[in-house]
Amino acid sequence: MRARHASHGARRDREFEAFVAGAAGRLLHAATLLTAEAPDANPHARRLLSLSLAHTYASWDRLHGEDPYDRARQYLAARFARGAWHRYGGPVRHRRPAPGPLAALTPQERLILVLRLYEGVAEEQAAALLGLPVERVRTICDRATAALLRPPAAPACPVVPKAGAATQ
Repeated sequence: MRARHASHGARRDREFEAFVAGAAGRLLHAATLLTAEAPDANPHARRLLSLSLAHTYASWDRLHGEDPYDRARQYLAARFARGAWHRYGGPVRHRRPAPGPLAALTPQERLILVLRLYEGVAEEQAAALLGLPVERVRTICDRATAALLRPPAAPACPVVPKAGAATQ
């Protein structure tokens, strides 16, 4: 009996290790985009990934044919949304500038943009995951995409006369 449990545990560990080998890089990239950290300095993204993988491992035997990547991504997104709520005082505020490519977006915009465009999650699934209406997810995604494609114009610098120049 004990040998059978040990065999099951070893098989479970091998399956999970194979999953991590294939999925961890993509999940880390998604987490890095969510946290808007630089790819080479992303402690919050690494923590999100670790928590997501730990949660997935803990529920590994209960997946029953579910996609473990989908489960890990759902947990990653939910954990980020909860953390953003507590860290920034709500899903739409953004207090700290970050160096990542999505830094100009709010946490909610980043979350929806990453789910929709990077992860390819359907609007309906993203809306269900976040508890938002589909139209709201579509609007936020469109606004975030437009903000990335058309960043605000740099303010016009006023012409400053040179010192000692004659004025008329």
